[in-house]
Amino acid sequence: MESVTKNRQSSAALRALAERAYGPGRVPHGEGWASELGHGWFNVAYRIRLRDGAEVVLKIAPPPHVEVLTYERGAMATELRVLELLRRDTSVPVPDVHFADTSHELCDADYFFMPYVDADNLGLLAGTLPAAGLDAYMEQLGALNRELNSVRGDRFGPLTGPGDPSWRRVFTGMVEDVLADGERRAVDLGRDYDAVRAVLAAHADSLDEVTEPRLVEWDLWPNNVLVRDGRIVAVIDHERAFYGDPLIEGGFAGTQLPAFGDPTPFLRGYGHPALTTTQQVRRRLYCLHLLLVMMVETVYRGHADSQEYDWARARLDDLVPLLDPARR
Repeated sequence: MESVTKNRQSSAALRALAERAYGPGRVPHGEGWASELGHGWFNVAYRIRLRDGAEVVLKIAPPPHVEVLTYERGAMATELRVLELLRRDTSVPVPDVHFADTSHELCDADYFFMPYVDADNLGLLAGTLPAAGLDAYMEQLGALNRELNSVRGDRFGPLTGPGDPSWRRVFTGMVEDVLADGERRAVDLGRDYDAVRAVLAAHADSLDEVTEPRLVEWDLWPNNVLVRDGRIVAVIDHERAFYGDPLIEGGFAGTQLPAFGDPTPFLRGYGHPALTTTQQVRRRLYCLHLLLVMMVETVYRGHADSQEYDWARARLDDLVPLLDPARR
């Protein structure tokens, strides 16, 4: 996926980064030792074959001059913290971190190296699978997502702080950040920005039911899942995580908007019962936030293709009547 946030580097720069991480004796040489992993939407990632034949992945944060969404600032620090938490406190499969550098001495942004996982991307594989095969993976994902959500935080909000004891304040602030980002770049939502704020305010009391901060990935979709031989072998791309309500996880989105896919196998693996009325309202607010991000980010990414924007705007039209019965 093409995006202006991808901080591509020259071969010479990649060699310098590899030398700092692994030492001069493992620096790649010759041709064909680096290739870009192109399906990501935010950071650039390279698959690199070191001189001894070991394959690793280098992930580089966006360049400092590129404007990103408010919540994406410092995203790589968040990812490194999540990887540490998951390796320490869960059995959720994630890659090790071989080396991380935040000095900006060799590169104008943070970067880190991790092992290359030889597996299929579930998002790319999904269309080739029989329904039962995909359901089996989604059931596994539900179980892993529940374990991930078992990690507790002290406060709601970013892993790197600051936090807040109120989930209502944190989540409404998250939505306001996206709206402010959209207004700054004049993104057309198909409706008035203050009308969106009014919808959120009308249902914000549903957020008060959430009192325990839990680690949530938020961006845990099939495209961030690697599978091999019928099993999930790695979960990747953790830069959007925070402490919040587990119901905000992507696997629950289809409970309110069928366009996000059938949530049944995910719910079965997660072990989550049918949503209560208050949970349904809350999940609709989380869908609202997700759709706003999907629309606004297309402008910040510089997407030439409007497919994501068009899809999200149509889903917003589906969602608003569910939150505002007077507009049915």
